[in-house]
Amino acid sequence: MCSYHGIVRLDSIKGPAVDIMGKRARPGLVVGLVAAVLCSQCPAFSSRTPRATRVPRAASGPSEGRVLRVLVPIAEDSEEIETACITDVLTRAGAEVTVASCSEALQVRMSRGLKVVADKDISDCKGVAWDAIALPGGMPGAEHLRDNQVLKEMLQEQKLSGRLTCAVCASPAVVFAQHGLLESSATCYPAPKFKEMVGSSWKDAQAVVDGNVITSQGPGTSLQFALKIVEELYGKDKAEELAQQMVTKTA
Repeated sequence: MCSYHGIVRLDSIKGPAVDIMGKRARPGLVVGLVAAVLCSQCPAFSSRTPRATRVPRAASGPSEGRVLRVLVPIAEDSEEIETACITDVLTRAGAEVTVASCSEALQVRMSRGLKVVADKDISDCKGVAWDAIALPGGMPGAEHLRDNQVLKEMLQEQKLSGRLTCAVCASPAVVFAQHGLLESSATCYPAPKFKEMVGSSWKDAQAVVDGNVITSQGPGTSLQFALKIVEELYGKDKAEELAQQMVTKTA
């Protein structure tokens, strides 16, 4: 039975046999075949539970038609160059970038006095499957990010889900290391106190990818950091294409 096309009683159809591709067939069979083709177009037949979308991490890039979502949390005294590089490069790549305030207001005063107006409060960003969460550094901005309970829970969930967790400058040490989010290798701002927080896993590199964690060193490596996120989400070709357009290089 099809609620879209009605009921067909095949045994009620009488008449002479017909020829189908050289074979003799009863008319009931002919109608049944036609009905099957028609019913394949109806809503009742075609509705299926959609398959889960895998988080894109291969060189082939994201699934066709799916816009990737990147969250950039900021707080008072976050580093503005790092924030700008992340948001700019990921937007160029085609991602939907949301800047979220971990402070009391949406307007946030950054580490060098630049005022940035966030898109949302961090509490309004819970429950979203972010393809990447990328933290700028800056001090004491990184400490403010570290102390935000909502962001802490989101980062821990992000890490467990296998989606990208990313941090640059002081944040790999102050946020990720303190919350147990680092893997076996990472980098951060190369000051002794931050290197000590990261410990023996510290690596002297512009950007380090270890599992689903990406870390980088500071304002001067922010473009390479953002391009590394692009590489993980969209593939190496896309990252190199953007690097060429911006007259820089990938890490």
